[in-house]
Amino acid sequence: MKIVNGFNEAKALLSRQVASADYIISPSMKSRLLDMFGTEDPEQVVKRIVNDVRKNGDNSILEYTSKIDKIKLHAIEVSKREISEAHYQIDGDLLQALEIAAEQVRSFHITQRDGLLSGIANMGKGTIARPLNRVGVYAPGGTASYPSTVLMTAIPARVAGVKQVILVTPPGKDGKVPPVTLAAAHIADVDNVYCIGGAQAIAALAYGTETVPGVDKICGPGNIFVMLAKKLVYGVVDIDGLQGPSEVVIIADIKAKARYVAAEVLAQAEHDTLASVTVLTDSPSLAAAINREVENQLLELNRTKIASESLANNGVIAIVDSIDEAIELSNIYAPEHLCLDMKNAESYLNKITNAGCIFYGYAPTVAMGDYVAGPSHALPTGGTARFGSPLNISDFIKYTNLVKVSKDSLEKLGPVAMTIAKAEGLQAHWRTIDIRL
Repeated sequence: MKIVNGFNEAKALLSRQVASADYIISPSMKSRLLDMFGTEDPEQVVKRIVNDVRKNGDNSILEYTSKIDKIKLHAIEVSKREISEAHYQIDGDLLQALEIAAEQVRSFHITQRDGLLSGIANMGKGTIARPLNRVGVYAPGGTASYPSTVLMTAIPARVAGVKQVILVTPPGKDGKVPPVTLAAAHIADVDNVYCIGGAQAIAALAYGTETVPGVDKICGPGNIFVMLAKKLVYGVVDIDGLQGPSEVVIIADIKAKARYVAAEVLAQAEHDTLASVTVLTDSPSLAAAINREVENQLLELNRTKIASESLANNGVIAIVDSIDEAIELSNIYAPEHLCLDMKNAESYLNKITNAGCIFYGYAPTVAMGDYVAGPSHALPTGGTARFGSPLNISDFIKYTNLVKVSKDSLEKLGPVAMTIAKAEGLQAHWRTIDIRL
């Protein structure tokens, strides 16, 4: 990992005003796009896919799944029987772990929902809150399966009262959705599962096809093609955000154990080669020890190559003068995950203004939030924690304002509205009130 010294040098590295969509495309990916689509530009590719699915529905889904994933689908929708029986095909301990994790997520979001709706009720009769009708959840897949993503996106939607929750996820090499993903879908009470991924899945959710119903909102992370497709269809449907590569900032003081911090570093780095890891510390000796530990532990991983490339490109250890400086740098960066491995961490929480999720306490580690803590692990990335929030109950609730015009309010406020309408030159607006008065 690169080691930098001082606040200013660290600030230069951590200041960003770059959209999450600005992924770096590898030479191999550019070559593949050129062969398949005649262009190296992923945005052009996504536009083509989305437009084709919009026009041709299921036929384009089947065509692009064959072309991109090299898989010939026999059916786009997974049968209800296959979903309900998936738990028989996975390890019992894994099934129990998924059920416990689901209960944690469900319990957290029930509490959040009840608090939110209680607050709305206290506002009086000025607002009606209703859940969305249909939500589409995207779970990455293909080379790996992510049942945790299913739980972390589908359960909050269901708790919010969404009437229909559907899941899209890429097929494995056998052309099927992995049983562990289907088991998670069953636990999360997903209504329908569709065996499609990539931009074609997002287009299907946005516009609907013969098989896939159109939704009101699309949630869940994915690769650059998924993200660009979500960006393209926004406005036709709502989206939860544009999640980029995983990222973590770890603030550590002399209290921290180098091997714990190194393990946290590698946990993020193994996501993919675009993941980023930043360690901020006021201890030069700890910085050196963390770097040594990272090199040693790296050799023990099964994803050594991915983690190595991630840290070479996006791994930084910054030595600053104080924890306050570290907090300021973290606020500038606005990380997806912020891990406080330091004494008196709780006393700094009010100083942290920009972060997707903060981990602190006896043994702060992002992995607890990834799987079992309760809050959704769908978090703002790419600096969007400056204005964005984690996926939560309010993402699945829409609000309608109520305005009751009484005789008293018309007489008291009508002339005020007329004055403003006249200033804006809108005569018909003025007359609607005048004629009633």
